Amino acid sequence: MNALLNLGKYFFALPFAVFGVFHFMSANDMAGMVPLPGGAIWIYLTGAGLIAAAVSIVIGKLDKLATFLLGVMLLIFVVTLHLKGAAAGDQAATSSLLKDLALAGAAWMYAGHLAKDNAVIG
Repeated sequence: MNALLNLGKYFFALPFAVFGVFHFMSANDMAGMVPLPGGAIWIYLTGAGLIAAAVSIVIGKLDKLATFLLGVMLLIFVVTLHLKGAAAGDQAATSSLLKDLALAGAAWMYAGHLAKDNAVIG
């Protein structure tokens, strides 16, 4: 059972790495969702953040800081990308809001209870 539980951090990290790669592969297509000027730049920046968080989780270096910041980024997505659509009754936006909210909570649980490297955030 512990062997299976130990796979959890890899299962948690993998989707963020994949989503990060998708950000680089489809930056121009995703740029229209960004409510700020220079949309593609923000897509590349968030893609790099997703990949960096995944790497940090897997190798266990600066993982507390990475998962804390990952949770912050996911909450920013909830508020800036999904909240308006969810409030209007869009089921896809509501699903995305709930997914990102759950992942933010999981990232913060990781930071609070599983992270190994407390070098930046003690």
